[in-house]
Amino acid sequence: FFTLLFTAEYVLRLLCSPRPLRYGRSFFGVVDLLSILPTYLGVLFPAGKYFMILRTLRILRIFRILKLVQYVGEADDLMRALWSSRHKIVVFLFSVITLVTIFGSLMYVVEGEASGFTSIPRGIYWAVVTLTTVGYGDMSPRTGFGQALASVVMVMGYAIIAVPTGIVTAEMVHGKRRRYGGRRCGGCGLAGHDDDALHCKRCGGVLTREKGDI
Repeated sequence: FFTLLFTAEYVLRLLCSPRPLRYGRSFFGVVDLLSILPTYLGVLFPAGKYFMILRTLRILRIFRILKLVQYVGEADDLMRALWSSRHKIVVFLFSVITLVTIFGSLMYVVEGEASGFTSIPRGIYWAVVTLTTVGYGDMSPRTGFGQALASVVMVMGYAIIAVPTGIVTAEMVHGKRRRYGGRRCGGCGLAGHDDDALHCKRCGGVLTREKGDI
């Protein structure tokens, strides 16, 4: 019954929207679709019943019901920061993959099957668990060199975890500066300069700070 109501509302929103495709690809459009789709999949395909857990996404509609637009705006800022820093994050992920591959291979060579490192993929698994500071304890080095190598991986883990957070935070700060100002040129009006900038990068004029700029 509730699925039929959500379906009717979703169809009406598509019909009333001046740009239905844009609504369908928006955040709440995807939420509305995922809220009703699992029920129909469960009826058509027996294995589809496991996707019904996706119906809990209906809870996200409380943002629309309670008019919590400011939270949606903050979510948009976060998504823009993630999208703007995607290249840096990709480079970071490839660097992490390279490191865990190297350390996992070394541990396989140093420790061997006697310590549970039966293959290079198992060694990579250990490196991922250790580098992320999870530490399941199902595999551990026993030799002196292996333990020293594990100590290096553990220390590196603390530094690596902070990297993506710093990337996204810096992008959010730069994004707000581009949107809301920073130092503003009194001649051409270009905003978004660095706080320590004295002259406009477009026209060379003296920069001033207006009320409300960050």
